[in-house]
Amino acid sequence: MLTFQELATITNGTVLQFVQAHSVINLLTDSRKLSQPTGTLFFAVTGKFNDGHKYLPALYELGVRQFIVEKELDEKGRNYSQLYPEANLLLVKDSLNALQELAAWHRSKFTIPIVGITGSNGKTIVKEWLAQLLSPDEMVVKSPRSYNSQLGVPLSVWQLNSNHTLGIFEAGISLPGEMEKLQHIIQPTIGIFTNIGTAHDEGFTSREQKVQEKLKLFTNVDVLIYCTDHKLLDHEIQAQTIHTFTWSRHHSADVTINATTAAGHKTIVVFTYKGEKQRLAIPFTDEASVENALHCLATLLYRQVPFAEIQDRLDRLHPVAMRLEMKEAINGCYLIDDTYNNDLAGLAIALQFLGNQPQRGKRTIILSDLLESGLPEEALYGQVAALIKNRGVEKVIGIGSTISHHKSKFSETAIFYSSTADFLAQFKADDFRNELILVKGARVFEFERIVHAFQQKVHGTVLEVNLDALVHNLNYYRSKLAPDTKLMVMVKAFAYGSGSFEVANLLQFHRVDYLAVAYADEGVMLRENGITLPVMVMNPSPDSFAKLRQYNLEPEIYSLELLEQYLKDLPADNSRHRIHLKLDTGMHRLGFTSEDFDALFPLLQQYPQVQVVSTFTHLAGADEALHNDFSQMQISNFRAMAAEVEARLNYKVIKHVLNSAGIVRFPEHQLDMVRLGIGLYGVEATGSEQQALKSVSVLKTTVSQVKTIVKGETVGYSRKGIADSDKTIATIAIGYADGYDRRFGNGGGQVIINGKRCPIIGNVCMDMCMVDVTGLSVKPGDEAIIFGPKLTLVDMAARIGTIPYELLTNVSSRVKRIFFSE
Repeated sequence: MLTFQELATITNGTVLQFVQAHSVINLLTDSRKLSQPTGTLFFAVTGKFNDGHKYLPALYELGVRQFIVEKELDEKGRNYSQLYPEANLLLVKDSLNALQELAAWHRSKFTIPIVGITGSNGKTIVKEWLAQLLSPDEMVVKSPRSYNSQLGVPLSVWQLNSNHTLGIFEAGISLPGEMEKLQHIIQPTIGIFTNIGTAHDEGFTSREQKVQEKLKLFTNVDVLIYCTDHKLLDHEIQAQTIHTFTWSRHHSADVTINATTAAGHKTIVVFTYKGEKQRLAIPFTDEASVENALHCLATLLYRQVPFAEIQDRLDRLHPVAMRLEMKEAINGCYLIDDTYNNDLAGLAIALQFLGNQPQRGKRTIILSDLLESGLPEEALYGQVAALIKNRGVEKVIGIGSTISHHKSKFSETAIFYSSTADFLAQFKADDFRNELILVKGARVFEFERIVHAFQQKVHGTVLEVNLDALVHNLNYYRSKLAPDTKLMVMVKAFAYGSGSFEVANLLQFHRVDYLAVAYADEGVMLRENGITLPVMVMNPSPDSFAKLRQYNLEPEIYSLELLEQYLKDLPADNSRHRIHLKLDTGMHRLGFTSEDFDALFPLLQQYPQVQVVSTFTHLAGADEALHNDFSQMQISNFRAMAAEVEARLNYKVIKHVLNSAGIVRFPEHQLDMVRLGIGLYGVEATGSEQQALKSVSVLKTTVSQVKTIVKGETVGYSRKGIADSDKTIATIAIGYADGYDRRFGNGGGQVIINGKRCPIIGNVCMDMCMVDVTGLSVKPGDEAIIFGPKLTLVDMAARIGTIPYELLTNVSSRVKRIFFSE
């Protein structure tokens, strides 16, 4: 077992403090993923938009006692050794490099075959499918989900233990020089290069350079498996001295594909191997899945899996869920569907996702036997039970003979069933109310039947919200702030349409300082869903004052009239009440002017129980350089007015002026706090740094019907859509009741179907609209993207002369929200 004392030699670090001997069992780089403090070693990695050192206090409080750091002092100049007297501390130049060196040291202790996979697309699918296909012969360890980065690869390799007989790890890069580091960690003996495409082209001088960099993964492999039909790939590999095992559809190879023919839901593959023609069925028809399956087929043949077994194994392949999703379910429940992902590392990730969601009654897990874990049953289910307990799961349902045999390791209230059929036979919907339920099972347990029992029938249009992208955008704006600048985040208007308490809970976990909502009922909803952060209510009304006090919400006060009503409504006791003063510096919407001060402060002095927490103003044109002079004038006026506020109150208050655009354009005026709004949701208001943000939301629906019309016929209400030629028309399930603006009608808008932009034809109806899909192969059930990364809110807003805010906040509450993490 690795001890802390050995780390200095492995990582070339310096021991700052050694207090007591601890074993190193778990490696941690993300504080959200802490499961068991004992035995955890935290690496304080410094990234582009985030600094792991700021999470040391919270982790220490939670019981972590081993840290690798890049600094001896915190941001306030305090010594870490004094701050954390019970911690072991190791100082290194680069925490990420230390993590990688430790993983490489761990990998070097094993002599088992290791498959390394790289390429532009398909890495994760090929990895997951190979793990399924080879598991009858091997005890497989693999990368969790898409852990293929400089951080993800070492965490993946750390899973290796003496019970494993085969490892499968994927590696992805975006810049030159990265693959050598991953090769050092993975040290693959078998390589798979899936394909080469446009992904991460921007990081390389040419496509050739990108291929050459990726090939560095295979420096010392026994064999490299790839498809020679990728000409650039083939050319670059042939220029090197790597032993290869190839497949091709177009010319002779180790595995020559003679024909691929779609037949129902399968693809029939005819191929020649070692001079013999063979025939197999792949349980997919889309081109990407067929290519991924052919990579797997070639690998099985190279590994000499008996041909008689290959078809049976291929028949059991299933689609791979690339992300964790949270969906609405029956009786106010939400469902996290992680069906078919059943390894121990995947369980830890899913439990972390479960634990990070808002508390809605009980947290529940429905879990099958874990198969091919590489651990003895006693140890495995001991770890499983500990993970579940540490993540605060209150209701455990185990399905399968093995997990049932180890039920003594779980809480007394845990329930066990011998099979999925047994569970469903006893399933009662009323037994599940207002719960957050993680469903996680091995393929053979057919947990899709359980998901179907829970899944609520809802409107087919969905808004997918990427929680990882939200965190990225939050950290991007945080990276622009001074260490002491506080951050208020706007979650008004249903978090700009994204889902208020789901987003608020994420922000609370990431320790923002304040939330802001428009109306009291929005704040009440946050409190009822477990949000404890300070919340400013921007538009309070006299009839909401009692609710503000009941739920500890803080009103924005912007006029003498509103203040007088607020003060009149105060209870006759000594309770404290916090308010925020809005100042008008030129927006001329809401706020006090300097002329109001002589009446404002004598009034406040009569009520010492009322504390002014902050004072702020709103910039009218922060997003445009055209208004720079006006913005600077507003800021100057605010500084002067805020100084007078503090002088008259005789105490300091939080001062804030910058919105999302202001954070980017006026960093010198951060003052005490900034307010982040639309930027969090992926729209950079100034337009100058849009590339730094990630798209958060994708609005999508489905095709309901496809029909053909002839030239001269009309489409939709008022016969506005006139066919100027014979056309194919698809009706999609979204309309203005869902928030899809009527101005998108008659060619004003487009949607993406099967990768192509298709114009709206005719008027937008209440619940649907029609799309011109002439020349495309479209069928009912196909997906239609309304907005997303390839059809952005910025683009859409420009088409109808509005702003992205309007489109995002207009998405109706009847549209189902799905929250996911990659």
